[in-house]
Amino acid sequence: MRELWALKRGDSWGAIELLQNAARDELGVGSNATGLYGILSPVYVRGQAYLQAHRYAEAAGEFQRILDYPGVVFTDPVGAMARWQLARAFSMSGDTAKAKAAYHDFLTLWKDADRDIPILIQAEAEYARL
Repeated sequence: MRELWALKRGDSWGAIELLQNAARDELGVGSNATGLYGILSPVYVRGQAYLQAHRYAEAAGEFQRILDYPGVVFTDPVGAMARWQLARAFSMSGDTAKAKAAYHDFLTLWKDADRDIPILIQAEAEYARL
């Protein structure tokens, strides 16, 4: 939870440091009072911290780690969100080809979703700007 507060304050490196302790438990299921932690959530938050720190290659690596375990995150929203964040990491790094492919994967996954979901609207707008 402290790492989320660090991210909110803009302290990406503080969040990354706090998440180093979670690395050994990343494939387990944990919980906290707000229910924010699930399977591979520490990896996702670390990816967010790297994005905030403009370390796009490291961010992409974290989000790809999540996608490398499709059976683990099959029903976990972190799996779907990692696709979007991977696309954003590639886009921010200037790798348009990889960004387009990752956005396409995300949008394909969400093709039957309600069209008014804010995340979907934002992802479609980001994809259109590529």
